Amino acid sequence: MENAVKFLEHTPNFLFFTGKGGVGKTSLACATAIFLADQGQHVLLVSTDPASNVGQVFGIKIGNHITAVNAVPNLSALEIDPQAAAQMYRDKIVGPVRGVLPDAVVNSIEEQLSGACTTEIAAFDEFTGLLTNHALIDQFDHILFDTAPTGHTIRMLQLPGAWSDFLAEGKGDASCLGPLAGLEKQKEQYHAAVAALSDPLKTRMVLVARAQTAALREAARTHEELSAIGFRSQYLVINGVMPIEETVHDDLALALYQREQAALQTMSPILNAISRDQLPLMGFDLVGLSALRALLRCEDQTSSNSLGTDNHIDHQQDFIDHLPRAPSLGSLIDDLVQDGHGLIMTMGKGGVGKTTIAAAIAVELARRGHPVHLTTSDPAAHVLAAINGEIENLSVSRIDPHAATEAYRAQVMASKGKNLDAAGKALLEEDLRSPCTEEIAVFQAFSRVIREAGKKFVVMDTAPTGHTLLLLDATGAYHREIARQMESTGMRFNTPMMQLQDPLQTKVLIVTLAETTPVLEAAGLQEDLKRAGIIPWAWVINNSLAYAHPHSQLLQQRAHHEVAQIQLVAEKHAQRWAVVGMQKAEPIGHSRLQELLSIHVTQPMKN
Repeated sequence: MENAVKFLEHTPNFLFFTGKGGVGKTSLACATAIFLADQGQHVLLVSTDPASNVGQVFGIKIGNHITAVNAVPNLSALEIDPQAAAQMYRDKIVGPVRGVLPDAVVNSIEEQLSGACTTEIAAFDEFTGLLTNHALIDQFDHILFDTAPTGHTIRMLQLPGAWSDFLAEGKGDASCLGPLAGLEKQKEQYHAAVAALSDPLKTRMVLVARAQTAALREAARTHEELSAIGFRSQYLVINGVMPIEETVHDDLALALYQREQAALQTMSPILNAISRDQLPLMGFDLVGLSALRALLRCEDQTSSNSLGTDNHIDHQQDFIDHLPRAPSLGSLIDDLVQDGHGLIMTMGKGGVGKTTIAAAIAVELARRGHPVHLTTSDPAAHVLAAINGEIENLSVSRIDPHAATEAYRAQVMASKGKNLDAAGKALLEEDLRSPCTEEIAVFQAFSRVIREAGKKFVVMDTAPTGHTLLLLDATGAYHREIARQMESTGMRFNTPMMQLQDPLQTKVLIVTLAETTPVLEAAGLQEDLKRAGIIPWAWVINNSLAYAHPHSQLLQQRAHHEVAQIQLVAEKHAQRWAVVGMQKAEPIGHSRLQELLSIHVTQPMKN
């Protein structure tokens, strides 16, 4: 079969799929792997995502070793487990000095290696090994990566050798000494990996987006970041576009189509300059081999969209009967206001609408007369755009990683760099451009916001799941260090982690879509939070079609597939929950945000 999409033409050895959360990177990576394997190519699919669900997509357990996907000849998969990689990395560094150096020194090294920076470096250590493993490259025609390495990680590998010496002398301040201690031995491997990444004959970057303003803005930013570090071979795939034929008899489908077309017409000119593919919205979840094969079968979308349906839902009444009676978002807020103040955090997978839900909650609390601070730790979020105007009792801010990091750098340069010579200051500035610096700076800003919640409502829209867990990891490391220091004093203390663990002070709302992958990832997030001593307070199912009365056959098919996921949330995962139905108009501005609270979600769709 001739390739129907441009990004698969003359496919190189390495393909990377990257983009904003919720755009379908994993589905597209899996579909591409199957497509190439079906052509007789030997393919290895690698996930470097901390919250990988490649195994769930194929319905098998994969894990941190190369596993044959038996249902697809020629296809194997591997999930790099960042936590396992970090532990192996720690053991590699600490093992040789254990029993040689004093216990206090060994403990200090282990503490330096406990943060998120170690996890990122360790995962990249494994990742670069794959790029330079000649035996693997000889074994597989193509190696596909679900989630590309970040620009700042690659930049870290390009830093001058003098940087490591500078850190070793104790002049640096980003706490990267421990994590970076194992890098020196791998320098040649890293240089070879970076060379492979920047070679367009070997590597292709696939930027995945939706026809949505935020996703296209993220794709443009990623394109510029990757171009700046030498990655020229880039393709854009716009996934899940509403077909125009579905809009004829459905106002909701027409509104969604018009929103998508407006986003495409106003996207950054730099995206228009690169090769682009557009894939239509499918009527089913992209889980299982038949569904994944259909994604790239662009010549027959009508038959593809009927996949997994029963004569386009013959048993409509049976479908309606299985929908649980759903609470509204407004009913959750009635419970939230009881304490008069506290921290409310929206968490979840990227692309599920955390910013919108956080903004709607903040606007309603302010409308009821409570002082409210709405903030975000997501660098891609635009809470100001969601509010679209000033509201009495409501202040809005953003923990801007760039601004927080710049302020922290200035503070360190003014203190630690005060007496350094020109060369020393230059190396200190280089040190402060490491990812660890941003981690420290964002954590400090996060801690300041948490303290406010003792006097008012603070509603925080968090970054996507993986980044949020890294921030909580830093919070937990700080708590452990304070507890260790205060243990012998007998003095009482309070840390940000202790406040997050207190249900009277902090309420976490997990936001999801009624789709297989977002619900699975939300359930995984809930388990991670519970292990950290944080019990989620409620779940919010956002943008539900099942409760939005669609008439389009395609949207009805998608609504039908939502039912099982809604039941899972209502009956298994959530102690309390609410639903927000899909909206015709984008929920921007306080009046449209308030409409989300009182949608008549208790009346399910009917023909």
